[in-house]
Amino acid sequence: MKKWCKAGVVFLLLCMLVIPLGACGNKEQETTKVRVAEVTRSLFYTPQYVAIEKGFFKDEGLNIDLKTTAGGDKTMTTLLSDGADIALVGSETSIYVRAQGSNDPVINFAQLTQTDGTFLVSREKIDNFNWDMLKNSTFLGQRKGGMPQMAGEFVLKKHNIDPKKDLNLIQNIDFANVATAFASGTGDFVQLFEPTASVFEKEGKGYIVASFGSESGHLPYTVYMAKESYLKEDKETVKKFTKALKKAQDWVQENDAAEIAKVIQPYFEDTNLETMETVINRYKEQGSFATDPILDEEEWINLQNIMDESGELPSRISHDELVNTDFAEEVTK
Repeated sequence: MKKWCKAGVVFLLLCMLVIPLGACGNKEQETTKVRVAEVTRSLFYTPQYVAIEKGFFKDEGLNIDLKTTAGGDKTMTTLLSDGADIALVGSETSIYVRAQGSNDPVINFAQLTQTDGTFLVSREKIDNFNWDMLKNSTFLGQRKGGMPQMAGEFVLKKHNIDPKKDLNLIQNIDFANVATAFASGTGDFVQLFEPTASVFEKEGKGYIVASFGSESGHLPYTVYMAKESYLKEDKETVKKFTKALKKAQDWVQENDAAEIAKVIQPYFEDTNLETMETVINRYKEQGSFATDPILDEEEWINLQNIMDESGELPSRISHDELVNTDFAEEVTK
């Protein structure tokens, strides 16, 4: 009987040791779900997909629930209606929301891309292109009020081309149908995102002659943003998110386009690796991928200058009012 009691006591003690250890093990496996709404699925956002596929978010204990919300308006509506915790969209949308008034403003906290991502594509092959060739041509542009259109018009004016007077500007075609319209014969020039621009060039449907990204300079083109309340209530989550992003940005800078393409291919099953490599390399060479998540004041001012030039800026907003660099600066140290 005494032997049984002693054995029972030993067994209970072992259970008491094992249970806490098991509980600790489960705790380590717990992750925080972060709902991210991206404005579109694009190779322009390569570092984001790298962060997911290389496990950088997972290493920080984050489970990313990524969904594509197709368009700046829909993405911002999703964020404002609590359908997402974080939105990946152009910084101009936060300015539009601020102009409408909000008790819980949308704050930019981590930058993903730092240039425009579109290219000027000509129907005919041009060996020695100059911007004056656009005068008196039919130009198929992007949606009015969006960052691609504003950056595009900014560049045209930079080269002394008045978009309203010096060419036939077409802007009444939906974003999803611009490429199709050009392929079917509309326009002499078109403003296109990748990989469509490279695909058209490969198929002989058009030829890339200039980069709007190189011409418009650095600006917060695509940025992660969240409601101010989320940044305050979930500081640790936002810090971990930004840290994982920085790891991905570093990894993209340190690896070649071929390796990067292999990692993110699951997100672009309809695009072959060769095209992906071409696109990624082109974006890397022109510095489109931000090397750190800090959205600095100079970029913020350039963004508003471009919006102002296009007549789309509601009012000047200070950098401190809609940008929080605390998380980005901390992880960049």
